[in-house]
Order: sequence, then structure tokens, then C-alpha cells
Amino acid sequence: MPFSKLGLSDALIKALAEQKYTQPYQIQKEAIPAILDGKDILGIAQTGSGKTASFVLPILQQFQDYGSSKNRHTKALVVVPTRELAIQVNDVFKLLGANLPQPIKAIAVYGGVSINPQMIDLQGVEILVATPGRLLELIEKNAVSLSAVKTLVLDEADKMLNLGFKEEMTKIFGLLPKKRQNLLFSATLSDDLNNINKSLLRNPFVVKIEEETKDFDLIKQFAYLISEEKKGPLLRYIIKKQKIKQVLIFTSSVHRADAVALKLNQNGIDAFAIHSKKSQEGRNEALNFFKKGMVKVLVATDLMSRGIDIKFLPYVINYELPRSPKDYVHRIGRTGRAESSGEAISLISPEEEHHFNIIQKKMGKRVTMIDGNIIDLSSY
Repeated sequence: MPFSKLGLSDALIKALAEQKYTQPYQIQKEAIPAILDGKDILGIAQTGSGKTASFVLPILQQFQDYGSSKNRHTKALVVVPTRELAIQVNDVFKLLGANLPQPIKAIAVYGGVSINPQMIDLQGVEILVATPGRLLELIEKNAVSLSAVKTLVLDEADKMLNLGFKEEMTKIFGLLPKKRQNLLFSATLSDDLNNINKSLLRNPFVVKIEEETKDFDLIKQFAYLISEEKKGPLLRYIIKKQKIKQVLIFTSSVHRADAVALKLNQNGIDAFAIHSKKSQEGRNEALNFFKKGMVKVLVATDLMSRGIDIKFLPYVINYELPRSPKDYVHRIGRTGRAESSGEAISLISPEEEHHFNIIQKKMGKRVTMIDGNIIDLSSY
């Protein structure tokens, strides 16, 4: 089923074609018509399943039928857990709404930067993408009102609950009009999320995309067995030997992300670290440079990776393993997207071997193992 059969306007179809999107993902096929029909939605789908466009497109379609609204009274509110995701979702609104006959103003607001420019930018806002804390700050300063919201989206709601936004979200719910459309998207359906679902959604249309829709056959997985002290030289060897031009590297801590990026730069490999201790301006710049191919390497922690969505990312490297097998799947799922192959490489120290065996068992796939200790790394 093509996008043209989902009830979208010619302007939106044109924007999709310009971005080389030809066929909708499963979640888009199911969610878009239901949202356009005014239904509440409960969408359970992993990152990379196409869920952002599944709510962005129908919201943009609905806005073509709305009249003008009072200043600073947003009609659509999208609440997300991280700054990076807020920026990413807002970029999708702007990208897919570029050809609309009536321009729609969408902005992202988040903490970690000055609030004053955001207050000014809220003039004429129609679609607002926000993190909970900054949204409440702006409401307290009378910079924006939620009284005219027609559509509420909670994106990655499971992450918001895990990060402790429950109290803030309760306050936000209390400021919204009772009559509205609610769209809730999450990777999992926990007990906490199920409670929100029951209290927030009215006879929701449920879309559940199984996690295993990720095609691991598109991802070539390799693991190098290597001593901890040789991980740095091996990483540089892999990047240089394979002539890697774009790679996302995962570490388990802020300190390690900085250390890995520093060593890469000292050895002639352009790299940026992206994590919660960096300034918002610094993170935005690093992500922008990486997406444009102006820097080869981005070193990220798991939380900061939530806003990194690149359609044709060729390589992912696990410098350290994540605690959870699900997080491993999430990491490597950053490559092998849009029917393009990718490569996921893990550096496994002796202390991590047992944990990696558990990850492989949970994943249901064995990974090709290479003895990295026999490689001559003396010049790296």
C-alpha cells in the first residue's frame, strides 16, 4: 500500500517522495488512517520502526483543515523524554511540512539552554515538541497555553516513566482540555504505562509492531575478543583498516565517551563525544556535523543516542557492552535500516564474554568471533 492510499494530501506525498520514502512502514499503514479518523492510538513499536512519521504526517494533514488560533495557544503537543529527541521530531515536522500551501509553525523546547529565546519563538506556535520540565517552566511564565490543544502525543512514553517524569506529566495532563485526541507511543507496555493508557486513552486503536520486525540479516555482526587495555588501539585499527567514513560508537559512561573521542582525535581520526555533560550547543553541533558527514565518528552514551536517527548509517561499534540485551539490539538497530545493509562490531574483553553470550542467546543469533589479541596493533 503506497502513502497515497493513506488519506494524505499531495503536498505531503510530494515531501515524502523528495525524501525517497516510497512505501510506508507497517505502523504507518495502521496508525495514519486511524489518527485521521480521530481515534486515540496506543502504538507499541521499537525505535526505527517508523513511528515518528506515523503521527507527524496525520497531524500535518489535520492542520490543513484547522482555522487560525490565538497566539501562544498550541494545537498539537508532542512530549518527549530528551532534548535530542525533541529536536529530531521537530525536524521531521519541518521536513515533511515543507510543501504545505499554508506554512505551519513547529518548534522544539527543552532544558539546558536559555529559556528567553524559546519564549520569543513561541509567538504563533501551532505544533510544540517539548520535554516535560521545560514545558512546565514556559507555562509558568505564561509563554504558552495548553488550553487549545487538539492532539497530544507522548513519544517514547516508557522512557519518560523510567526517567522519573511521572509527576511532571500529571501536572501537564491537568492543564490540557478534556476533549482532545491522544496518541501514545512506546517501545514496551509496562504496568505504569498500562495505567496511563487506561486513564488517558479512550477506546484506543492499538498498533503493536513486534520487536523482531528488525531484520538482523541486514546487519553483519562481528565481535573481537580483546584485552581491555588494547580496545583503544583495536578501535583505531578497525576504523583505519576498513576506511570507515561514518560510525556511531557506544560507551557505557560519560567519562569513557570523552576518553575514547580524545584518543581518536589524538590519532588523527575526527571524533565528537555526545552525552549529558556536554552543553546543548555542543551536542547540537556534534550531531549536525556527524549527520552531514563532516566528522567520521560520534561517541555516544545510550541515553544520548535517542535522538540519533540516520537512515543509512553504515557502522555501529560497541566499545563497551550495554547492561541489557534489549539495549544491545537497540544499539545495533541504528544500522541496517531502510533495507540497507550495515555492520555492527563489538569489542569484548574477557570480563564481558559471559555477558555477551547471554546477549547472543536472548537475541537468538550467534555472532562471528575474531581473536583481536593476535592482530599487530603496535602502530595504532
